[in-house]
Amino acid sequence: MDPAQVFANINWLAVVVAALAAFPIGALWYGPLFRSAWMAATGVTFEQGRQANPLKLYGSTFVLNLIISISLAMFIGKGNVHAGLFAGFMAGATFVATALGVTSLFEFKSFKYWAINAGYQVVFFTVAGAIIGAWH
Repeated sequence: MDPAQVFANINWLAVVVAALAAFPIGALWYGPLFRSAWMAATGVTFEQGRQANPLKLYGSTFVLNLIISISLAMFIGKGNVHAGLFAGFMAGATFVATALGVTSLFEFKSFKYWAINAGYQVVFFTVAGAIIGAWH
């Protein structure tokens, strides 16, 4: 595999849109869907959220999601929406969710903590993969 060719085949607009997709998904997931359960599982409070530096928090999150989306684009290659959905789901479920599971076990976190966070990542990776695959 030629790295230059891999990067040349990336649809950069799709990568940026996929990275940005994490924000509305996260707002829904960690908002009305699982806010109370997530806050209870993590111990995060509304006050901590209000005290956070939004530029640092959301800027860093965007950069990390951009890295995720670039990596997904390299895996998906010249695939289509179906390949993107499959690659995104499999990466989220088998790489990310399981890695979070191992970390959660050694941090003695609850199953609920793992399920909420891993579930979000699986959904984000699946949507990002679909976006990237659809725009190829």
